Amino acid sequence: MSAESWPPKLKEWVAKCLGQMTDANREEAQTELKQVIAESYANKTLWTTDWDGVQLKSLMPKPPPVFSTQSHLKRKLNEHQSSSNKKTKKGSVSKAAAANALDPNDAAALNRRAARFQREHEIERQKSSRPFNNHTSPYSSPYANPQLYKSRSGTPATYDADNPDADPNVPNWDRFTIVGTSQEIFKDYLRLTSEPKPEQIRPYHVLQETLNQLKKRWREKATYNWICSQFKSLRQDLTVQRIKNEFTVTVYEIHARMALEVGDMVEYNQCQAMLRNLYELGIPGKVEEFTAYRILMLLHGRNRSDLNLYVGQLTEKQKADPAVRHALAVQRAIAMGNYHALFDLYMNAPNMGAYIMDHFIDRERIRALMVMTKAYRTLPLTFIQNELAFDTPAAAREFLVEHRAGFFTNPNAPDADAVLDCKPAGPQLATAYEEKYRRVQIKGAV
Repeated sequence: MSAESWPPKLKEWVAKCLGQMTDANREEAQTELKQVIAESYANKTLWTTDWDGVQLKSLMPKPPPVFSTQSHLKRKLNEHQSSSNKKTKKGSVSKAAAANALDPNDAAALNRRAARFQREHEIERQKSSRPFNNHTSPYSSPYANPQLYKSRSGTPATYDADNPDADPNVPNWDRFTIVGTSQEIFKDYLRLTSEPKPEQIRPYHVLQETLNQLKKRWREKATYNWICSQFKSLRQDLTVQRIKNEFTVTVYEIHARMALEVGDMVEYNQCQAMLRNLYELGIPGKVEEFTAYRILMLLHGRNRSDLNLYVGQLTEKQKADPAVRHALAVQRAIAMGNYHALFDLYMNAPNMGAYIMDHFIDRERIRALMVMTKAYRTLPLTFIQNELAFDTPAAAREFLVEHRAGFFTNPNAPDADAVLDCKPAGPQLATAYEEKYRRVQIKGAV
């Protein structure tokens, strides 16, 4: 029998059936389909059968099996017993416990389940009643409410002021908090590779004496490498004991200033990052001073997006501080290309702002010289010295020569009388800027 001789209705019906088949019923449906067509062909009813009304039994939806709860549980138990021979003893016990928990006639299992739900409900009720959910900022100070903290395990608890072991300098104190017993004043920094031991950690009162001694040694011109190692060890002992108070802030602020003084930007950036966290906890310190440093560091890194975001979050109190006003003036001078104002701000930077500006002042000198060499044919070296804040005319000449722009109309004249030839110097300055200052690399940036 050729399919070409089939009536159109039969062809449409066959296509419809084939479209309804799935992998699960395909074999059975195809067998039934062939049987129906063969019977109709044998009875010579291919053209007279109403194929739209014919439905294959194998393609009809099957009702879900109906069985009682008791039989369902028995079947589950039988399946468990048959599979337990292939499992370990531990798996068999857990599956048996699960099967028993499903048994509606097991009163003990129902009671355990009800008790579990009651415990979960009680936990949720306690969470909803915590003060942390009362629109409290994530950076709220623990000192504003010293009765609350979280233990190391993450569970909420209350600070017990009557507990003689509790340390008021540790806002999240719990019984797992390490309290050092070492009495050594000085200790070299070593990275922890195992659980810290109390006998190797200095307690709070010893750390206070350590800081006093380190400040004294620094005034006595001790080497920075030794001082830095001692400060890192001091910071480590504070971190291990989870001490976060004004003393902690003082330690990080002093170490940050020392790092700025010697140009150690790795340690400075680590201290700056930690100070931001401590300030956000509400612990008092030199917030405005280090806010100004933060702005200058963002100017050094030319990170405009972070700078705009950070400046936009400043409070009116911070903007009124002289150091912050100075940093914002530096930002404005750089943005406007006002190099005269920029170098005047550089010479009058408050606190230790000039130490940070030292890291990007050469870049701004090159930018200023690129503008000046386009505007002038010649420039006296003394004018460049005064305008770009060089200490001496010799320092200005050395800077130009270092950047391959040392072209002078009178090269043999003394520095006080030397005159820069701007036309050949301009392209060299632009090349030096692209090669040396276009990309900024900040060590230890956080």
